[in-house]
Amino acid sequence: MEQLTSNVVVQPVDKAKIRGIWRVALILAIVTAIEYAFAFAMDAGMLRTVIFIGLTIVKAWFIVSEFMHLGHEVKGLIYSIILPMMFIIWLIVALVNLEGGAIKEARGVVDVDQPATEHVGGEEH
Repeated sequence: MEQLTSNVVVQPVDKAKIRGIWRVALILAIVTAIEYAFAFAMDAGMLRTVIFIGLTIVKAWFIVSEFMHLGHEVKGLIYSIILPMMFIIWLIVALVNLEGGAIKEARGVVDVDQPATEHVGGEEH
């Protein structure tokens, strides 16, 4: 048996929404290009890691804000989602750091070798 769909109404194209999607896509593409530039221009280290984490948070914010429509909600709902998430991420990082330090200490792993100390005047005792 065939269903009737006579109550379908075609909506006109909303150019503002389409421009908004392209704007967010362009911003995400620019942030990704900046990430690639840092990946190939900088040596691995703490600064590059911090830059990557910061740019990843920016991209995640744009995706959640626009495509998951959180940016269009009331501030109370936004804070009730974002603040607990920040505390959970902090907890995970703190626990990983704590446990990692405990495991390294139990195994006797030393991160940095201490340079040999030089005596003044070139004399060794």
